[in-house]
Amino acid sequence: MERKKFIYSLTGGVIAMSGIAAFKQFTDALKEQEMRMPVMFVGHGSPMNGIEHNDFSRAWEQTGKDLPLPKAVLVISAHWLTRGTQITAMDHPKTIHDFGGFPRALYEVQYPAPGDPRLAAETRDLIQSTQVTLDHEWGLDHGTWSVVRRMYPDASIPVLQLSIDYAKPAEWHYNLGKELAKLRKKGVLIIGSGNMIHNLGMVAWDKLETPGYGYDWAIEMHELFRKKIIAGDHQALINYQTLSPSAKLAIPTPDHYYPLMYILGLQEKGEVPEFFNDQLVAGSLNMTSVKFAEKQN
Repeated sequence: MERKKFIYSLTGGVIAMSGIAAFKQFTDALKEQEMRMPVMFVGHGSPMNGIEHNDFSRAWEQTGKDLPLPKAVLVISAHWLTRGTQITAMDHPKTIHDFGGFPRALYEVQYPAPGDPRLAAETRDLIQSTQVTLDHEWGLDHGTWSVVRRMYPDASIPVLQLSIDYAKPAEWHYNLGKELAKLRKKGVLIIGSGNMIHNLGMVAWDKLETPGYGYDWAIEMHELFRKKIIAGDHQALINYQTLSPSAKLAIPTPDHYYPLMYILGLQEKGEVPEFFNDQLVAGSLNMTSVKFAEKQN
């Protein structure tokens, strides 16, 4: 059946009754249902990126403008590690200042985005591989608000967090990410927030202002991660410890790496990576971020 005839049959002749305006409204809604929201992994780096105007925060702002406007945002943040999986389910999540030793201005930041208890319950029911607990205590930590407040500064879009069960391995998180796929068709923007390379113990503090500075092992892993993401070699990224001996330096603990697993699990066939903020920082960190979106005809 031709597309126009098919749409006409679905509407029961609404075009004739309501005119062109009704037809446009109907087709706009149809497009929203057909389109998958993009997903992305964001290297969030220092909490100061949440208030500083730099290349990283400007890229987050531009990304928020470029993306389709989401109905809600779900973030898997490296800073909410739990035993078991939880999802924030309160109406008004608090802004968490989960860091120390920073300027007062950072502690004064509030991001009063609403929550969405209904979406939290729907997400809980969507996940079948593990029991998900509805949380009413956590809120939005800096892995979430430092990025999302730059993307959506008016704080009008509901924001939820899904915790990371730290007792589980990388492949478990990858497979859990796959279970969230239906949310993309419901207008939910899913973000993994961490850092692919994250070794705070080896930060070159004297190189903080040197753009792109990285130790040899960090440069090696930076290039390896890019190569494997471009190739779609998810299994190699799941088994990151076997990529190189340098992986132990790049990922001494997997908390900031696990959010990437969720986003790779959500990548659909035909979605190619789009990198941004693709830069090494202070020797032992990288801000590399990657977005996956379906091709638009």
